[in-house]
Amino acid sequence: MNAPAATKLPTRDEVAASDCWDLSSLYESQEGWQADFDTLTSKIDTFETYRGRLGESAQVIREFLDFDGEFDRMAERCGTYAFLRTTENQSDSDHQARKSRFQNLAVKASQASSFVRPELLSIEPEKMESFLNDPVLEPYKLLLERIVRYRPHTLTDREERLLAMQGEMAGAAGNAFRQLNDADLRFGELENEDGQRMELSHATFIQFLHSTDRDVRKKAFDQYYQVFSEHENTLAATLAGSIHRDVYYARARNYESSLESSLFPDNMPVSVYDNLIQAVRDSLPAVHEYLDVRRRKMNLPDMHHYDTYVPILSGIKKHHTWDQAVNVVLESLQPLGEEYVSTLEEGLRGRWSDRYPNRGKQSGAFSCGSFDGDPFILMNFKEEVLNDVFTLTHEAGHSMHSWYSSKNQPYQYYDYTIFVAEVASTFNEQLLTHHLLENAQDDAERAYLINNELDSIRATVVRQTMFAEFEKKTHEMAEAGEPLTVASFRAVYRELLDAYFGPDFIVDDALELECFRIPHFYRAFYVYKYATGLSAAVALSRRVLGGGESELNDYLNFLRGGCSQDPLDLLRGAGVDMTQPEAVKTTLDHFASLSKQLDELL
Repeated sequence: MNAPAATKLPTRDEVAASDCWDLSSLYESQEGWQADFDTLTSKIDTFETYRGRLGESAQVIREFLDFDGEFDRMAERCGTYAFLRTTENQSDSDHQARKSRFQNLAVKASQASSFVRPELLSIEPEKMESFLNDPVLEPYKLLLERIVRYRPHTLTDREERLLAMQGEMAGAAGNAFRQLNDADLRFGELENEDGQRMELSHATFIQFLHSTDRDVRKKAFDQYYQVFSEHENTLAATLAGSIHRDVYYARARNYESSLESSLFPDNMPVSVYDNLIQAVRDSLPAVHEYLDVRRRKMNLPDMHHYDTYVPILSGIKKHHTWDQAVNVVLESLQPLGEEYVSTLEEGLRGRWSDRYPNRGKQSGAFSCGSFDGDPFILMNFKEEVLNDVFTLTHEAGHSMHSWYSSKNQPYQYYDYTIFVAEVASTFNEQLLTHHLLENAQDDAERAYLINNELDSIRATVVRQTMFAEFEKKTHEMAEAGEPLTVASFRAVYRELLDAYFGPDFIVDDALELECFRIPHFYRAFYVYKYATGLSAAVALSRRVLGGGESELNDYLNFLRGGCSQDPLDLLRGAGVDMTQPEAVKTTLDHFASLSKQLDELL
């Protein structure tokens, strides 16, 4: 008997138009895109006409900012269209060429406008203050104040030029890590639980850790980390190089520390970072208890890291067509009101989203909002994967954030920061979990959903905070002149693993090598935003679900806010103060409660 033929992905032209996004809100045709591209090209020289003139008057600054805003708005539209077309089919050379042409234009525009910030910062403080108080600059006052904040950290023209010249060199450590990690490391092959030999890679490692066969999980873990062990000296050197780069630039720009330097753009006090770490540390006993619940319910004699990914219940099957998934998402978002739900329904049943996989399409999912176009969503939706329903509501949260901010803010203040971006998306996931739990058909389904929520909080809040603490400790070591070596990195990471996983968890020595494989460590002090984002989302979702019209309006005003306030002020207006540890504590108290529920259900 012949085996059934493998299912092949359709080509792009075989996908129904109704399942593809409609980019006409950006451009009706390629000709429209080309016209704007040509206009942008012709306007680049206009930047030069303002060089040396920004200190003349508030009126000149206003004229420049009007021009710059119009240019940037058209460029955003042009660049968004070019990017989205490449994701439809990454093998289409016309799409790639269009994107490349735009990127070249963007570099030229950046070079042409590079004088702007230094020139604005060279204006005497008293003179700039008088400009800021001139009514003609009122629409741009906050934008200019944010630039002026950088005055103490901006150097002389010659010093700035020297720092700029180091850009390629400064990226050497990260580039070396990526080449080794992504291109050179080979992990061999491994049999899965069905006896099929598969290549072990970064992508399939997690797939192996989801195996219900513990022997498969352990072999994958050991084989994967053996390769990192063979390269630990090189990896320690690249990570140390990246940390020393951060310390160097922070000192060069007169920051107290590399952590303060990283938090400065969001106007974020270091106390927010420290409060997160302390709040998670205080709640670690609840995390340890959940890990023991896992061990007992999985009938394991002990608990290793390779046992923490596989679901406790793996037999739950859920099937959703696209329309059914949209129905579930919309039902769960009813607490957000008629405008939110009806707008999203029109987009999801219409053509905001590119729904299904096709040959050459970018993998994964994302939301891509812009000021002038619809807030598009790329999906690779699979009907048998429940997690894709969560992915859909997650990306819908980003898209509705973009929709509200672009409808309620001028262009210069509509684009929200990363610090608040994950709040809107994970807030939607919280509402979906709440809805599914309320409508679960039996205890097994309820337990499956609770397990999913527990693992999400542990991965996003607890694990990312452990990473954040590692970044803080290792940067402080470099700032104190302490050596960064294989031994010192492993010692710091081992202390964190022992603390975060608890005394009854078996921490394999090889797990210390995890600190050498995390790409985010080459973009230091970023991962804490995942933890604060989910913590804020949990606190705000509980506030909206348990509140009334006032609480809902507070949240919707947050979505409408764009970047018209600093991130902390936007969240404070929504009802959560991230300068205090309460939101993180609320999330981890919720975690502890769910863990007890899971223990009782199973």
